[in-house]
Amino acid sequence: MDSFSEKLKKTLKNAAKKLTGAKRRAFEAQTTIDYFQGNTRKAERALCWGRETINKGMKELESGIFCIERYRDRGQKKTEVRLPNIAEDVRDLVDPQSQADPDFRSTFAYTRVTTKAVRKALIDEKGYSDEELPCENTIGNVLNRLGYRLRRVQKSKPKKKYLKLMKYLQM
Repeated sequence: MDSFSEKLKKTLKNAAKKLTGAKRRAFEAQTTIDYFQGNTRKAERALCWGRETINKGMKELESGIFCIERYRDRGQKKTEVRLPNIAEDVRDLVDPQSQADPDFRSTFAYTRVTTKAVRKALIDEKGYSDEELPCENTIGNVLNRLGYRLRRVQKSKPKKKYLKLMKYLQM
């Protein structure tokens, strides 16, 4: 690959980035076969591609069978999917200490309960174990998805127009 210019290296890297899944692996494998005599280590050093990915692509080219990627199945599931009753249990704990926005500017309900307190209450009152519950930050995300915001419960302030009307009526 020493005979290749930096411009060609950049072009090959850019082309590989634009492809995904089996197409990308096939491109990287074919490039390795054509320009690096099938040596994945040379391709890895020259083009910064993963050796394992190139090997997988070479096996796919040999066999003609391509792996199907299921990107949607990757990563962790939401807490509500893993623990189906958690949303209902959190609502039971937080609703009595919540209040709607007094000015009705947002759809969120304000609550005084902290995420740490909610997590502790889920363990103490609802019977969850410490290991099965997510961390406090994730509990906070669940609260946000359910429409709660951690804020001090506000007193509703009368509007100025209303105050003027009340003074006028008292006269």
